Amino acid sequence: MSTHETTVLLFRNTMRITDGHLEDFRSAIVRAVAFAERNGPQLMVQTFVDEERMLAHSFQLYRGSDAVRTHWKSADPYIQEVMEHCQVEYFEVFGEPDADVVAGMKSALGDQCALTFSPRIAGFVRFTTTPGT
Repeated sequence: MSTHETTVLLFRNTMRITDGHLEDFRSAIVRAVAFAERNGPQLMVQTFVDEERMLAHSFQLYRGSDAVRTHWKSADPYIQEVMEHCQVEYFEVFGEPDADVVAGMKSALGDQCALTFSPRIAGFVRFTTTPGT
C-alpha cells in the first residue's frame, strides 16, 4: 500500500470526561457507535472507559482518507453530542491520511490537544465475522 487512497488509518482518541457527565458521555458514545455501526465507513470502532481517571479511549479503523471524510459528513451530530461531555486530550493517527484530512483534523482540534501522526511500516488486518462480537 503506497497511496493515501489505499492506506489503512487507525485513530486513537483519548478524551477527558467532564466531571458529573460520565453517564451522559456513556449514552452519547453508545448512540454514536450504534450510528457508525449501521451507517459509518469504519472497519472497527471500540471505546473504553477508565472511570478512575475519567478518561475514555476510542479506536477507529478506516480504509483510508475517503472513509474519514465520509464519517465526518454523516456523523457530525453524534460527534457534537459526545463532545458536550468531554474534551480531547490526545489524538493519535497511525497511518498517512491525505493533506485534506490532516488539515481537517488540525482545524477541528485546534490547540485543545496534542495531535500526532505515525506512518505505517507494515501490518495486516484479520477479522472474523462472528455475530454479536
